[in-house]
Amino acid sequence: MAEEAKGNENVILVGKKPTMAYVLAAMTQFTDGKTEVHIKARGRAISRAVDVAEVLKNRFAQGVKCEVNIGTEEVKGKDDQTLRVSTIDIILRK
Repeated sequence: MAEEAKGNENVILVGKKPTMAYVLAAMTQFTDGKTEVHIKARGRAISRAVDVAEVLKNRFAQGVKCEVNIGTEEVKGKDDQTLRVSTIDIILRK
């Protein structure tokens, strides 16, 4: 997921920051003329990504269409263990 985000400037990777920080980042993308914003998260940050999308849809950008893709990534952990991490990609379109 991180490799995809490097070349694509309309991707917001959700982490530990407050929800409104990501909402502001998405609104900035929309006001800059972007018609599509990707909100991506993994693991525990998925619930925060959903919160960001819902705040955008209901409060700031009414009429935005939403598409959700979910999946699982395999990540190398300690001692070369393979861990499976849930992922979400929420695509918001004007």
